[in-house]
Amino acid sequence: MKRIRLVVAYDGTNYCGWQVQKNGKTIEEMLNQALSRLTGEEIAVTGASRTDSGVHALGNIAVFNTETRIPPEKICYAVNQWLPEDIVVQSSEEVSLSYHPRKCNSLKTYEYRILNRTFPDPTRRLNSYFYHWPLDVDRMREAAAFLVGEHDFSSFCSAGSQVEDTVRKLYEAAVEKDGDMITVRLKGNGFLYNMVRIIVGTLLAAGRGDFPPEHVKEILNARDRRAAGVKAPAEGLTLKSIDHVERLSLLERNTNDWIDYTVYRGELETEKRVYMVIHQCRDAERERMIERTAKQAFRDGAAELWTADGPYAQTAETAEIREIYCWKILKKPLTHPV
Repeated sequence: MKRIRLVVAYDGTNYCGWQVQKNGKTIEEMLNQALSRLTGEEIAVTGASRTDSGVHALGNIAVFNTETRIPPEKICYAVNQWLPEDIVVQSSEEVSLSYHPRKCNSLKTYEYRILNRTFPDPTRRLNSYFYHWPLDVDRMREAAAFLVGEHDFSSFCSAGSQVEDTVRKLYEAAVEKDGDMITVRLKGNGFLYNMVRIIVGTLLAAGRGDFPPEHVKEILNARDRRAAGVKAPAEGLTLKSIDHVERLSLLERNTNDWIDYTVYRGELETEKRVYMVIHQCRDAERERMIERTAKQAFRDGAAELWTADGPYAQTAETAEIREIYCWKILKKPLTHPV
């Protein structure tokens, strides 16, 4: 038995999303059928991102187990013969049986294309959202900047979502203009249900002049779906890539209006230990913040997460951060693992 990892691209126009449904054709269903025909086995893939109806992808990831004797790197060529023309497997490779596309550190990059012109362009209607009202791209860009970092994105999550932890981290929120095409690019460690499309709808409102760019901070702090803009249509959205991160940064600072903490992973490999120094935190956020950091630490292979309260050290960029926090700042060692 071996596990195969696929990178899949598709035009989602004619599909009811990724996940298999009783009534409606899906990407997952097409892959299962094609791979089952190819291998002669009953194949069920597991996807990294379960995109919605009408959403496209250039780099979604799927894995499946098989006993086929087809060389892993050749499976992509073979399975494409069984797939419709709007679904293409870009690459295939063997991975560890323990690999799971949704249980490893990853960065997802989405792009949303807005066709901003007087009349529609029929040649671009399937992969962009036609929007004829004038937009101020600079205002959209300024508004997007407030989304970068670790935040509670409750305001940007559709009602009915069952997710308990709505905190996510965006590493990039860019707005670019090329002729009549405006592209919103978001890169983060995870996205809530309809989060990208609601963000785009909010940026469109900022671009129209409905509110100043800095109002995005108030929307974030409201933690109320009604505070954000309308959800943008699906056709403009493409999952560009999913990049799995083997090793997170040695030192990571996370800060916003209600939390401020630093995570140090310098002893992760040697001692199976991660340190967390909390500089500032609302009482209501503390337990959830520690739990979230602990889950990430254990996912990285840590056996313990040690925490302490303390101010931020300006010299914390050095490799001696543990000693700096323990002795120069805290005046005591970190000795209380969670």
